[in-house]
Amino acid sequence: MLSYSEFGDIPATTDTPALIIVHGLYGSGRNWGVIAKRLSDSRRVITVDMRNHGTSPRMPSQSYPDMAQDLADLITHLNIPVDVCGHSMGGKAAMVLALTHPQLLRRLIIADIAPIAYGHTQQMYIDAMRKVDLSAITRRSDAETQLAEQGVDRALQSFFTQSLDVPGKAWRLNLDVLEAEMPKIIGWPAGISGHFDGPTLFLSGGASDYVRPEHRPTIKALFPAARFAKLPGAGHWLHAEKPREFEAAARIFLDA
Repeated sequence: MLSYSEFGDIPATTDTPALIIVHGLYGSGRNWGVIAKRLSDSRRVITVDMRNHGTSPRMPSQSYPDMAQDLADLITHLNIPVDVCGHSMGGKAAMVLALTHPQLLRRLIIADIAPIAYGHTQQMYIDAMRKVDLSAITRRSDAETQLAEQGVDRALQSFFTQSLDVPGKAWRLNLDVLEAEMPKIIGWPAGISGHFDGPTLFLSGGASDYVRPEHRPTIKALFPAARFAKLPGAGHWLHAEKPREFEAAARIFLDA
């Protein structure tokens, strides 16, 4: 089962479900720790490590049906009412969860991703992480320096190195599987049908082009109750760039 962390001690109820936060590619639950802690003042919050990330099991697949089933298994294990928030890869996994197991969740927040196949790749970041000389690092900043030398943006340096086991001198990412499964990660699974009728918020970065106007018909067909909002000035990693604004938007939607 997926590794997860819990924040807050407020019992999950039908009126106030727990919030499960699902991170994106190369992330982990710890990337969401600050937001999770702040949101836990009004609800129980659970952050997960997806397969091949963080301390969750290493598996040969990174397909969205498999990731959605991982989430379904976790929710069944928790046996409590939940809402789900997913970013990027985690957002796609959350969408497939909602489409295939709609009875398991109430509300859905999808952060800066659409239910489509994208043409870009994230391979360059795998290449950058592999080039880090792990034998030479004694602190996270050593790896950040090496990533900077490869042209990785400052914010992403910090983001990636949160998945670095400094004492073990290893990445807490299964880079081999993520590389092999990249076409599935940037794609959208064939054969996913049905729709999720629950309230759904597509929250995007105002400076990001991941969710475009031409995607809306596809989104509305799968998520008829979808609403759309943007965080001005934020890019794809909107929760890291505008954490307070992201938190405020999430609160308004979840408490509605």
